[in-house]
Amino acid sequence: MLRRRTIERQRPECAAVLVVTKNVRVTLGLVVLAGVALLVAASFGGDSATAPSDDTDDLLVRTDSQRLSVADDDQVTFVEFLDFECEACRAAYPAVEELRQMYDGRVTFVVRYFPLHRNSEAASRAAEAAAAQDRFEDMYHKLFETQPNWGEQSTSQEDVFFGFAEELGLDMEEFRAVYDDEATIDKIERDQADGEALGVTGTPTFFLNGDKVEVGSFQELIDLIETALDQ
Repeated sequence: MLRRRTIERQRPECAAVLVVTKNVRVTLGLVVLAGVALLVAASFGGDSATAPSDDTDDLLVRTDSQRLSVADDDQVTFVEFLDFECEACRAAYPAVEELRQMYDGRVTFVVRYFPLHRNSEAASRAAEAAAAQDRFEDMYHKLFETQPNWGEQSTSQEDVFFGFAEELGLDMEEFRAVYDDEATIDKIERDQADGEALGVTGTPTFFLNGDKVEVGSFQELIDLIETALDQ
């Protein structure tokens, strides 16, 4: 029988989206609408990140981690622990895409799974099954762009995800095989375990070259990336 992981202990879920005010301290400020600054507030807890150790590097990026973009020199790496059903992750999604465009070929963007909702593990499995056919990015976009339609549902959305695979023209037998594979579930569980070991307690959580990102504006994040590129 296929093993399905259940989340037994309570954890903070995805962060709420807040409009910036002088008195709101946030983890990451992101431009998510044209000309409007919204802040994705995530209560991750813990102290500011210190210089990463070799062990931390291993936990942040595995050899089989999904990469949305790869830098030519692999000097700067931006890692996101995400939940496809998390509303704050969807709010951050346009800004992450903007960063990818700005730093195409210069920054590696890595996705790690941290499912916290009813259907987010299944969504992660769908992304992995698409990745097996070199279509991870297409499924990544599809899941976030359609999240209002399938997110926060009390029933399984597996049929929806399989519908996405059909829309993408994937080999459905192969998709099903990878989706149901124990190794796929193990990888998602390992991603979450790595995140917990790194102090991740909610989504989205971002790391830049091993340091947890804690800034107050989109421009500050750009400045951090520029500094990393200049080193």
